[in-house]
Amino acid sequence: MRKKERYARLIAYFEEAMPVAETELHYENPFQLLVAVILSAQCTDKRVNMTTPRLFQDYPTPEAMASASSEVIYSYIKSISYPNNKAKHLIGMARMLVEEYHGDVPSTGEELEKLPGVGRKTANVIQAVVFQKSRMAVDTHVFRVSHRIGLVRPVCTTPLSVEKELTHYLPPAIIPKAHHWLILHGRYVCKARKPLCESCGLLGICQRKGVDF
Repeated sequence: MRKKERYARLIAYFEEAMPVAETELHYENPFQLLVAVILSAQCTDKRVNMTTPRLFQDYPTPEAMASASSEVIYSYIKSISYPNNKAKHLIGMARMLVEEYHGDVPSTGEELEKLPGVGRKTANVIQAVVFQKSRMAVDTHVFRVSHRIGLVRPVCTTPLSVEKELTHYLPPAIIPKAHHWLILHGRYVCKARKPLCESCGLLGICQRKGVDF
């Protein structure tokens, strides 16, 4: 099967099976999403969603969070992974938003990656979800599913190489949604340890049926 046909069948399947695909992180504005995505690094969305309501209630804006100390923010997020570092990142991020961006979340990858705690993956999530830009954030789910299905070549061994291959073949207009297709498929069907191949609608194009990657 040619690569273009594989992608076409993938898109057709998800457009029917998952016409609406969105982040599972809870947020009400770009700042809250940025906080949630920073907290989600090496942590489940479920745990983040359990943590953020109280944090957002007490620190709803960059200005409010910028005035807090990392020790105080730590007390709100101590149940998630790497709370010490993430507390420092959140404080630094909020202060930079206030001092350099008038409290607004910037829209470009270059500006976003200047913020503490924000790498390429987080910047791509914000650009795709908030600003609907054609950016593909590659997390462990996207990386795994892309290889198992055969969307990317075996030589794509880094998140950046996977990102470039996916964005080369996917139509720009659907990349923001395709990001969520792959994440949700990897989270609930194409699982890392025990993929649910019997309930997968992509077996017809999958190159690694039931094989770990």
